[in-house]
Amino acid sequence: MEKNEKVKEFANSVKKIKEEIHKDVVGQEDVIDNVIIAIISGGNVLLEGVPGVGKTRLVRSLGQTLSLPFSRIQFTPDLMPSDVTGTNIIEKDERGMLKTTFHKGPIFANLVLADEINRATPKTQSAMLEVMQEHSVTISNVSYKIEEPFFVLATENPIEQDGTYPLPEAQMDRFMFKLNMQFPTEDELADIVTMTQVTMNENAQKVIDGKTILQMRELSKEVPIIDEVLRYAMKLTSATHPELPTASATAKKYIRYGASPRAGQNLITAAKVRALMNGNYNVSYDDIDALAYPVLRHRIKINYNAINEHLSVDDVITLLIKELKRNK
Repeated sequence: MEKNEKVKEFANSVKKIKEEIHKDVVGQEDVIDNVIIAIISGGNVLLEGVPGVGKTRLVRSLGQTLSLPFSRIQFTPDLMPSDVTGTNIIEKDERGMLKTTFHKGPIFANLVLADEINRATPKTQSAMLEVMQEHSVTISNVSYKIEEPFFVLATENPIEQDGTYPLPEAQMDRFMFKLNMQFPTEDELADIVTMTQVTMNENAQKVIDGKTILQMRELSKEVPIIDEVLRYAMKLTSATHPELPTASATAKKYIRYGASPRAGQNLITAAKVRALMNGNYNVSYDDIDALAYPVLRHRIKINYNAINEHLSVDDVITLLIKELKRNK
């Protein structure tokens, strides 16, 4: 199959996925686009939004559309690591002899919804680190691989912070994107109410499977990126560090801690997928600018100057992009 045909087929597959998801989820265009980018890229997503905006419904619908097993874990303060990963259990075999058998936990699924992940204790949160990065679980020095594609969508409630344990920076960095799920408009809310009056079940139909997702991932790795665009993405990542000699004026004024190298990796990986989604076989500056927000917003810490001037992390990222473009 020729390159142009592959790109066209990739874009059409994503279009079909979005059409099916929109049978169950109203609005949230950017969130849906970025969740699809993340799953094709092999990344994880941290989703922030108030209860009831459709986070669980989105993942269930995605699971049906991609025909992938779905698992939901409700994180609570008394949740143990073994409740997530699974544990070894001593059982009797057919001869009555005792043997140790590993019983897999709910993390062994292709799509995992980690609901209110910041309600679990740090001990349980740390159980997610290996599985999110390595896509494997180690129990008693034995590693168990998780079937690909594997995708974790973790949620946080931005309002209620009592009894929560903020995620450590190392774990935050494991998420490719942090997305903000906005409250629906009045028209969207009316559509949601109308939809759920008919049925609470998801209506999305299978359009592709996990094998196709992996093929799309391999195709995205082949997308070229010219040196100027690559350098721009790396400058944007480095510009978030106020301590570097090449630090931007924005970083020196508003940023306390900058993004990790993983941000640069995620930015390029996701930009290649976004380019294909839009029918392009090359990464553009627009791809980098659009993805800078979900890639950087959870990886940089703003300082008191930004807070005093009522600037959000997204506002600071906007200033960074404008400054880099002025200096190009």
